[in-house]
Amino acid sequence: MADLRRDQGLTQVQLGELIGVSQQQIASFEIGRRRVPVSLLAALATGLAVTVEELIGVPERRPAGKRGPAPKLQQQLERISQLPKAKQKMVSELLDSLLAQPGR
Repeated sequence: MADLRRDQGLTQVQLGELIGVSQQQIASFEIGRRRVPVSLLAALATGLAVTVEELIGVPERRPAGKRGPAPKLQQQLERISQLPKAKQKMVSELLDSLLAQPGR
């Protein structure tokens, strides 16, 4: 869990605020002192931009021969889709401007 949190560039405090628990609880979850309650799994997975399956260690199965966005990109797209429309528009405009630059 700590690696996933760090991959997202979040502190324990920030993750705690995202899912509605204290920094101390996040620390306890990360070192294994406390188990993550089932009621927090969905929020925690969303906050860490992973699926619940990834969070609990179940490997993702993709149908043979089927391709899609890279897992991290897919997770980012899912998180963007949950943003308010104004923020979605801002992200879209930023991507458009980056993709329009020469040398991409």
